[in-house]
Amino acid sequence: MSQWLPLTIGWRFFRARQSNRFIGFISFASTAGIALGVGVLIVLLSAMNGFEKELQQRLLGVASHGELVGVNEPIADWQVIAKSAQNLPQITGVAPFIRLQGLVQKPSGFQGLVVTGIDINHEADVSSINQYMSTEAWQSLQGDQNNIVLGRSLLTKLELNVGDTLAMFTPDANKSQLTSAKSHRFVVSGVYDVGGEIESIQAYTSMEYLADMLTLGTSVSGVRIQVANVLNAASITRDLGFAQEQYLYINDWTRSQGHVYQDIQLVRIVMYLVLALVIAVACFNIVSTLVMAVRDKASEIAILMTMGISRGAIMTIFMLQGALNGLMGCTIGGVFGVAFAYNLSAIANGFEQLLGIQLLASDIYFIDFLPSQLHGKDVIVVIVMGLVMSLLATIYPAWKATKIAPATALAGR
Repeated sequence: MSQWLPLTIGWRFFRARQSNRFIGFISFASTAGIALGVGVLIVLLSAMNGFEKELQQRLLGVASHGELVGVNEPIADWQVIAKSAQNLPQITGVAPFIRLQGLVQKPSGFQGLVVTGIDINHEADVSSINQYMSTEAWQSLQGDQNNIVLGRSLLTKLELNVGDTLAMFTPDANKSQLTSAKSHRFVVSGVYDVGGEIESIQAYTSMEYLADMLTLGTSVSGVRIQVANVLNAASITRDLGFAQEQYLYINDWTRSQGHVYQDIQLVRIVMYLVLALVIAVACFNIVSTLVMAVRDKASEIAILMTMGISRGAIMTIFMLQGALNGLMGCTIGGVFGVAFAYNLSAIANGFEQLLGIQLLASDIYFIDFLPSQLHGKDVIVVIVMGLVMSLLATIYPAWKATKIAPATALAGR
């Protein structure tokens, strides 16, 4: 017997099965279910990859990877920490900052605000905030002027424009009354557009101006660091902090923005499980299809057995039919999934314009568009998973086909 005979018979059975409308419909349903599950899973994984990429490039490009902040007193010589950071090759940048927290008044009450004084000669080493504001706004943060750059959403809430004066109130450390406050005035010299909550609570000014205002001299509130791999930021920041003689608060991005990353990973896992179950349910239809095909072809199976075909060949015949369903479903789903994933942002944008809605609001999320980044590894894993599930679904019906008694099947023909 030719080794290709089971494959040839399996292909003929698969084509003949389509002539039976009911079995053909069940076969179509299983193929469509696998295609839908594979395609949607590829699209959603690409969207999660896109969110993770934007998180690292946009949100973590602005937020600190790690921070060392003086506990009882400011850091007198931040260059000491910078030199210590050179011993850790994972650290790619170091920059000083001065931080001031207070309240600003808006039409409906007061708004908390964190003003960070930066040195633009070093800030670009640890942050990409300069990419989200104009060159004029960035240059206005140089020198000892009281210029301030606000997030666009905060500027809207405060009903201010560039060039207006902003009053900020901070506790008066020289007075014991809790109601005592100092007033500091800044001139709005520009805006930045990052998106998300950070726009409403974070503003930037000149570190030199804040140092003069707070009489810090050459001292700074703390030091920010940037690392090559953000997932290692916590351990790297801790190692750098423990190497210093001064007592320091050790912070990293997982405390301030870690919930966003964890949410993305959680959604990825949940979507993976849900759509894997969709593919599994579709594979159950393969079981139904093959069970009915075995019953429909019982007499043909009996004839093949009397002609000497082996039980292993019988299993191959029916496993091939189920595998073809899975292969077709995975191929169709993979092609459409990859096509949609590549154009997901454009499709979502067209959908928003057509219906006049906004899927992602920039004042809530850190982006206002639906990102997508396709990874070839994800496509391979999803397609292999679909093929393996569809192949496993064929085992029981194919095994049942080998248990048909030729005499009984032919007698009932």
